[in-house]
Amino acid sequence: MSDSSLRSRLGFSDASIAGFGLTLSGFVGFMGIVTAELLYPGYSTRQDISDLGSTRPPDPVIHEPSATVFNTTMLVTGALVLVSAYLLYRVLDRRGFPIALAVFGFGAFGVGVFPGNVTPWHGLFALLTFSAGGITVVLSSRVVSRPFSLLCGLFGGLSLVVLVSVFAFGPVFRAPHPLAFLGGGGIERWVVYPLILWLPAFGGYLMATSDDATTPTADRGSTARAAPNPSLPQFARAFGRGSAARSGLLSRGVKRRRPRSSTPVRALAIRPTAA
Repeated sequence: MSDSSLRSRLGFSDASIAGFGLTLSGFVGFMGIVTAELLYPGYSTRQDISDLGSTRPPDPVIHEPSATVFNTTMLVTGALVLVSAYLLYRVLDRRGFPIALAVFGFGAFGVGVFPGNVTPWHGLFALLTFSAGGITVVLSSRVVSRPFSLLCGLFGGLSLVVLVSVFAFGPVFRAPHPLAFLGGGGIERWVVYPLILWLPAFGGYLMATSDDATTPTADRGSTARAAPNPSLPQFARAFGRGSAARSGLLSRGVKRRRPRSSTPVRALAIRPTAA
């Protein structure tokens, strides 16, 4: 299915649909984990997140309906991220980011398929989710404008640093982890939660900066239908690594507004598609 046919059927661009999916995946992931925690008898955030699905062998403990809620959450979250990654792969010039995003979604989906009592697959998919998620968030800073790019770099970098430190302070330095007072689950949440928070943030960015984003008319009290917002940065081709691209497509009959600052706004680079 071409981009034009997808737009004609749903009324939105691939980027908008991907943004909607990522925002929804972040909501499902966060609320699903919170719900599973509340349904788990005596659960503490010092425990691993994966304990919500099942604890590890040799004596795995499974509490229902917490396990079903958590596993379903991972399946739905992973599937939404995978679909969004596919849509972004169709339109982005920078292919590395959507590929990393797809690996992130695949890992999350695998966590739902293989609960904690299924070894070694659960551990492998969990590690894939953590590492690919951090890399994805860092790469996203290359395709968005500032200051959001700084926030993406911070979230992704923080997640990766904490993940690496878990392995470094144990086998390498043979010293207690600086965050050991939080417990294993607390440290794990410093890896996972920045990734979950990034999902709706980046999804919202995609929806707000896509070429079909709209805003209400400026006249107060007007009942007219929403019109395209010329002030929002449109998706455009980036001119090389680390460069900025100004928004180019404006609504017909609307004068172009000058940016408030002299710094050009870099928009997400996409390949032009047939109308």
